[in-house]
Amino acid sequence: MDYQELEVWKESKELVKLVYNFTNKFPSSEQLGLVLQIRRAAISIPSNIAEGIGRMHAKETIQFLHISRGSLYELETQLIISKELFHLDSEELELVLDKIKTCKKILNGFINYYKTLRFEK
Repeated sequence: MDYQELEVWKESKELVKLVYNFTNKFPSSEQLGLVLQIRRAAISIPSNIAEGIGRMHAKETIQFLHISRGSLYELETQLIISKELFHLDSEELELVLDKIKTCKKILNGFINYYKTLRFEK
């Protein structure tokens, strides 16, 4: 299975781009603080999907998919807090949060699908 062909990886990669563009608008004082944490959480989502698929063992793959899902929730929380702290553009933030919701749905579906593959063998 090539992770680059997976919809869940493609969508999470698009999320990273949205996050990077959005965080460019944060106060410069946060570039080494919250922005760095937000970007790390975002980049870890497709990275953990890729690493999990690369492990080629179902149990490890599912573990990395769960880590990726945790990073989605971490990212969402950090963005909500950022909005409250910095009064950021709500419209742009909603685009990012909508992409997070999409990624959650797709990732949950992929985890469930992968679990069925694991137990069918």
